[in-house]
Amino acid sequence: EGPLAPRRTRGSGAEARVLLVGAMSGPLGGDRLAVDARVEAGARLRIGSAAATIALPGQVPGPARYDVRLTVADGGELHWLPEQLISAHGSDLYVTTRADLAPTARLVLREEQVLGRAAEQPGRLTSRLAVRIGGRTVLDQELACGPGAPGGWDGPAVLAGHRAVGQLVVVRPEFARTPVAARVLGEGAALVPLAGPAALVSAVAPDALRLRRLLDEALTELDRACAGPPEDLR
Repeated sequence: EGPLAPRRTRGSGAEARVLLVGAMSGPLGGDRLAVDARVEAGARLRIGSAAATIALPGQVPGPARYDVRLTVADGGELHWLPEQLISAHGSDLYVTTRADLAPTARLVLREEQVLGRAAEQPGRLTSRLAVRIGGRTVLDQELACGPGAPGGWDGPAVLAGHRAVGQLVVVRPEFARTPVAARVLGEGAALVPLAGPAALVSAVAPDALRLRRLLDEALTELDRACAGPPEDLR
């Protein structure tokens, strides 16, 4: 229900695919949106979006909320790959993404956030990302950017003047046996193992195109690690 319409698209082999299509502008100030995706045991699902999501100011005072809940059962696999979230000037959005996985579940989760449209100052954007595997929290982090956010968000320790920021979380049982090693992945991206069969890539970039390229390259690195890692990834 609401402004997000799920549409089944042609899958690939045993993988089902769904696109989220925005039926109207938003999220606007005061909106409350939620997406709940569940993958049952042994199933494979890929979810994307038809276009970028643009957070906009609205008629109702107060921030908008966008909550995503992802659940994957044992042996299931989910690829959560939406397009960018753009924080337009004057907007105020709090977005949360929570993934709850069974011990043998698999996940590829990508989030990309762009602060402002072309030549535009950003709105306020607060983003929280949490991942649990087998009931154990392996990641819980929050980033606030834009007007009214805690000081330092645009400084050298956080975004360093960049306007695109993203995360890639990959959960695979193989990482329990052979965790990836922490390393720098090109300019603006870093790979770190999480306390479980998972890895996190964090990246900043001057624009959305460069950010997508960094995250795509990181996913390729992690695919190679699962196929048979060279020594520098062990």
